[in-house]
Amino acid sequence: MAGAEEKGVAVGRIVVGVDGSQHSLGALEWACREAELRGDSLELVSAWSLPAVSSEAASAEVVEALQGAAKEAGEAGRQLAQRVAPGVPLTVRSYRGQAARVLVERARGADLLVVGSRGMGDFKALLLGSVSQECSHHSPVPVVIVRRGDSAPATPPAAPPE
Repeated sequence: MAGAEEKGVAVGRIVVGVDGSQHSLGALEWACREAELRGDSLELVSAWSLPAVSSEAASAEVVEALQGAAKEAGEAGRQLAQRVAPGVPLTVRSYRGQAARVLVERARGADLLVVGSRGMGDFKALLLGSVSQECSHHSPVPVVIVRRGDSAPATPPAAPPE
């Protein structure tokens, strides 16, 4: 049964997109708390890609810088997750590819995909970022899009007093 604990081992998996933005860190906080409630593990995913116009002319330094930025975002996510939910099993991965496509692919077989409402491509006029929008249309699993400041998941209602 997905999301249940069997002998203290997480059997469900929540995939979280992290890019270092405040929106993605808010989504990660939400996912940490949700993973604790469900007994699930977390998979933090960052992605990097070269702009189409420069992909052929990109130097090794540019590629290394993009890879490094994605790994830094993942490491910042790891540190936050370990503070917020220290008992939740955690993996951190970085992939080359367009962020939404990478997240949708990594979500296959997961229980939930969690993303921030906007990421590093912060167009002020957009209420919903292109990555979160694409994930919501193409994900094979339910998607939670966390707005900045909405980092606490809904908790089960308290039991009535006896």
